[in-house]
Amino acid sequence: MSRSAILPRSAPFAAEDIAGLNAIFARATGDQRAWLAGFLAGVDAAQREAPAPASASLARTKLTILYATESGHTEALAHAAQREAARRGFAARVLDMADTPAIALREAANVMVIASTWGEGEPPQRAAPFIRALQAEDAPRLDGVRFAVLALGDSAYPQYCAVGKRLDARLEALGGIRVAERIDCDLDYEAPAASFIERVLAALGPPADAGSVIHVDFHRTDGAAAGQPERFAAPVAVRHPLSSSRSDRETWHLELDLTGSGLAYEPGDALGLLPRNDPALAESVLAATGLAGDDAARDALVRERDISTLSAKLIADYAAISGDERVLALAADETARTDFLAGRHAIDLFEAFPFRLTAPQLLRLLRKLPVRHYSIASSQKVVGEAAHLAIAKVAYRSAGRPRTGVASGLVAERLAVGDTLPIQVKPNPHFRLPADPRAPIVMIGAGTGIAPYRAFLQERESIGALGKSWLIFGHRRFTHDFLYQLDLQGWLKSGVLGEIDLAFSRDQPEKRYVQHVLWDRRDALRGLLAEGATLYLCGDAGSMAREVDATLVRILGQPAVDALITAGRYRKDVY
Repeated sequence: MSRSAILPRSAPFAAEDIAGLNAIFARATGDQRAWLAGFLAGVDAAQREAPAPASASLARTKLTILYATESGHTEALAHAAQREAARRGFAARVLDMADTPAIALREAANVMVIASTWGEGEPPQRAAPFIRALQAEDAPRLDGVRFAVLALGDSAYPQYCAVGKRLDARLEALGGIRVAERIDCDLDYEAPAASFIERVLAALGPPADAGSVIHVDFHRTDGAAAGQPERFAAPVAVRHPLSSSRSDRETWHLELDLTGSGLAYEPGDALGLLPRNDPALAESVLAATGLAGDDAARDALVRERDISTLSAKLIADYAAISGDERVLALAADETARTDFLAGRHAIDLFEAFPFRLTAPQLLRLLRKLPVRHYSIASSQKVVGEAAHLAIAKVAYRSAGRPRTGVASGLVAERLAVGDTLPIQVKPNPHFRLPADPRAPIVMIGAGTGIAPYRAFLQERESIGALGKSWLIFGHRRFTHDFLYQLDLQGWLKSGVLGEIDLAFSRDQPEKRYVQHVLWDRRDALRGLLAEGATLYLCGDAGSMAREVDATLVRILGQPAVDALITAGRYRKDVY
């Protein structure tokens, strides 16, 4: 074919478009044309355009990539898998469980499931209706559907990757055919996830032409927003306590200077902080493993490795390195291992069963230090190149020693104005204000769960939003724990905040929580929802979120709650 007539006259373009494209192609190099072909294929996949005509796709293996996400990691992996599948000749589509009826799987020939686990073994909120339907007695049979499951989780939690495990078992029980064994990925998920996707695609279709495959980068830097800097060292401009000195839950307000960062965020987004470990704890780990005085190892422990989390994997790996019969027995005995894990950290393992390690051995044992995410408590329309956070210090005692949160301990004990924190923006598109500023909102939050609502109210004030707003806020004591009290009272007075209900659990003999307010004011809640209100929940993923969910089901019924979730009118940001 001549370089002046790359597109034939029969191409599905207007004559002038064919001439224009041929003019471009005629002077393009082979590398440029190859790049453009790959780029257009990626755009086509990412935008979920209409499938190719039947004549062009008869030989292509169909693949459905189904994801359940809370933080965005599984969604990013799903689209990366789709791009790789498209390059290998698959007709691949990506579906969010939140937008997919379970019965749709019956028509899928091949399914790759990528699912995360949240909190104590719970599915992402938006995927919960799908998973309930799949677990129901009348769930559709999936006889002959080929599937594989990639599970994401955090080994710091006992119910590690529980959602992926349940989905894997359920798909098989419904008649599906497993084409690859499930893998369970911890926070360092990129490499095993990439390997899994390669393995599944190889099992489902012919091997790719190595010369035509373009490497797919599966790396997601803990939710950094596309088009923004992956990380920025933000100076601390303001740091002061939000709770009173007599509070038993120390909470800090932090203002970070984003000048020159290029970072942008929306109300509802989070900031990821890369914290530093307590140097004293790092010294204790070094001493327990025979590495006291190793400055390079100390620096790596402070800045790079997770020296707090104790997991079953860490016990097993330590047993393999040390050969200690007691640790080997602990790793093999599920009951004893579970008992030992409760309330303990890595230092407890190293001190209970001391063994001299080399620095490389210690660093390989410990996973990377995870980024900590905090809901942003400000609107950029108001604060400009800054971001505000509300951080509660995690401090408790267990197994005979005091424990402190990694990031919250840094903020409360060792951080000063002028210091810098490495940060990145973590978008949260599923926790946004309604597009219509006239739409009513109901905000339920406890403790630092107030943070995104401060951002919401700053935003609505700045744009002159007229929609009704109702805040239900809970904490321990009115006099010590009414976070952002002056801000909230000012918005209440100006009308930006329509009404506020408070639940301070320890101000009366019988504890009162936000779910009790919901029940008491259930008629008002039904009324605002009938007007089209969006319902928000932010705070502890444990008892608070579960109790609120149970109360909502009691008030509205499960089908109505599921309908709100599916419609995007019940949104959670829980941790």
